[in-house]
Amino acid sequence: MGLMYGTKQSHKLSSGAGAGVSTRWVTFFCIVSFCFGVIFINRFGSPIRIKRDEVSSPLEKQQELLQPVIDCEKKDASVDVGDIFSQVSRTHDVIMTLDKTISSLETQLASARSAKKPVSEELNERQKFFFVMGIMTAFSSRKRRESIRETWMPKGKDLLRLEKEKGIIIRFVIGHSATPDGLLDHAINVEDRQHEDFLRLDHVEGYHELSSKTQIYFSTAAARWDADFYIKVDDDVHINLGMIGSTLLRHRSKPRVYIGCMKSGPVLAQKGVKYHEPEYWKFGEDGNKYFRHATGQIYAISKDLATYISVNRHMLHKYANEDVSLGSWFIGLDVEHIDDRSLCCQTPPDCEWKTQAGNSCAASFDWSCSGICKSVERMKEVHQLCGEGDEAIWHTSF
Repeated sequence: MGLMYGTKQSHKLSSGAGAGVSTRWVTFFCIVSFCFGVIFINRFGSPIRIKRDEVSSPLEKQQELLQPVIDCEKKDASVDVGDIFSQVSRTHDVIMTLDKTISSLETQLASARSAKKPVSEELNERQKFFFVMGIMTAFSSRKRRESIRETWMPKGKDLLRLEKEKGIIIRFVIGHSATPDGLLDHAINVEDRQHEDFLRLDHVEGYHELSSKTQIYFSTAAARWDADFYIKVDDDVHINLGMIGSTLLRHRSKPRVYIGCMKSGPVLAQKGVKYHEPEYWKFGEDGNKYFRHATGQIYAISKDLATYISVNRHMLHKYANEDVSLGSWFIGLDVEHIDDRSLCCQTPPDCEWKTQAGNSCAASFDWSCSGICKSVERMKEVHQLCGEGDEAIWHTSF
């Protein structure tokens, strides 16, 4: 038993010695592996770095998000002031271009509307005319119109002949009453059907609306008829059509002309007087005079100026007196002002003497009345003494 026990114990020791060797080898390999790993990492690896974003606080993140905004603000503040003004200027130019485009489209629209007429009038509108004469009249001026039809203005077939042979359009110009389709408008419609010599405007009649009426007349006439000149005349003025044509013919080749009897009257600041100027303060000290402009009884403008009025009508300022308004619209433009005194002769004996001397007047009226005094009664007399002869217009070559 003792021998066997000893034998077993010796076997266990032998086994324990073998196990001890194995443990040491394991430990050795562990140490070698650790050292090899350290060497490998130091040579080929890189230390692990923790990203700042992963550990930054929410406040730091918010500051980083706001940083680009702050930079942009600093960048905007550093923009040159000259660049800002340049951008503003370019924007202004774009706006002005759009405004001109809109005005041009409005003019074309007006022309298209006026084209919706009978075929006979549509054919006339395609022609090139010498001049269009608009006789400003009112609802109460029926007798004045009749006095003109009976003297210097052709009527009926002769009016159409004048258009076809001489390229001259003559129309009485009137708007409508404050009550559309009322008795006043009806009376004009009846008269127009009888004579067919009216140009109706989209305008409410009124003495204090003459500047607006003049503006609308030139815009409407320019859209309806393609002419070299457009004339405005009052219905108490005597006209020699042949002399008017000869006068305009001398300036037909000029691009922008403004023809009339030029004057520069006083600016009347006192209320209640005739031709009172409510905007007198714009013309300087008391006693100052207006700029040079044609007297309102009659004047003519070339096609370019009529087109200018039509295109810019929404921006043109209107003074109380229409002749002042027209003159103001051409200030600053390259316009030739032509002072022709044959357009403002006095009634007999003045125009009579000039006619006898072979220098017939183009237009005659009384300065004291801003037209022929008592024109209904005197128009025939003036025509007999100062007229060029009813056949003169047909023998005048334009």
